[in-house]
Amino acid sequence: MANMAQAIRMALHYAEEHLGVTDIFGEDVGPPLGGVFTATQGLKTAWNTPLDERGIIGTAIGLAMAGQKPVCEIQFGDYIFNTIDLLKVAGNTCWTTNGEITCPMVCMTNVGSGIHGAVYHSHSFESMASRIPGWKIVLPSTPKDAYGLMISAVKDPNPVMYLYPKMLIRVKGTELIPGEPETGLHQMIDAPIGADLYEVAEVRKDWKPTWPEGLTDYSVPIGKAKLVREGRDISIITYARHVFLAEKAAEILATEYEISAEIIDMRTIYPWDREAVFSSVRKTGRCLILNEDTPVSNFGEHVMHHIIDECFYELVAKPRLLAGADVPGIGLAQVLEDASVPQVKDIVEKAAAICREEA
Repeated sequence: MANMAQAIRMALHYAEEHLGVTDIFGEDVGPPLGGVFTATQGLKTAWNTPLDERGIIGTAIGLAMAGQKPVCEIQFGDYIFNTIDLLKVAGNTCWTTNGEITCPMVCMTNVGSGIHGAVYHSHSFESMASRIPGWKIVLPSTPKDAYGLMISAVKDPNPVMYLYPKMLIRVKGTELIPGEPETGLHQMIDAPIGADLYEVAEVRKDWKPTWPEGLTDYSVPIGKAKLVREGRDISIITYARHVFLAEKAAEILATEYEISAEIIDMRTIYPWDREAVFSSVRKTGRCLILNEDTPVSNFGEHVMHHIIDECFYELVAKPRLLAGADVPGIGLAQVLEDASVPQVKDIVEKAAAICREEA
């Protein structure tokens, strides 16, 4: 089974071969590294840029406005903040030109904690991104969704922010991506490794991937959530890394508390699937909105507001948001990182507490 990095790589390969992607670029995106997390290894249109996030976003905007279809990468989501004004331009171009100029670009970057990245490599960006009008924002939680959401992002005429959780980049999926071989993927598309950058450059000098021949334009619709687990007592509304943690928490809730938790993977936070979220909350009467972004102006607050507005009379307990700690950054030490973002035990405790109360 492919992991998320391999899934993104295969989707980008299909996109450059069949969907018109012309340039895939960013810091260390091209050879010899193929991305800091290997998501762009072996791609024929991948090339390296200087260490300049504003230059990366600006180049992507120019290419998109000129009719090309670029995919740019910001190496870590923490370093995208100095491009906010440019992201605003990309988002409002179609509107300000009355549709005469579009900006069909994909900006992908990895987000969240889980790899001991500390202050400068652990930030979540989705809540901030949701306040930049004109952008669609997707966050995959599985390799299959990572593939399908990338295909949809490339096809979309709007700028799309593709945020993938660094904690899940090496986690293998449980479902084959359409066209993925059942065995041997690593040998086919993963570049050989070396002891250092010089050795990597040497061993990869003549390497080329053998891409699976059966890859398709399998896509996950932007704006469509996924029911991950059915339940009757509480709805857990989440995305990205915390889908993975919510599933573990749901098992504990079932076995130790006899609580049946339903899990909704939003997959897209703009636009978000209101119908799926409201339907689940009306069914269970309780909800926990879960993510690892900081709590102030968290996107989960926006979702919770609309749940209260639309499902007030079906609620039997107050909705809750479980988000990251209200601190300036993520600590380096394991204990500090664990305390900074929700863990399985926190999800279990919060969900159980909600199920003990009634409005």
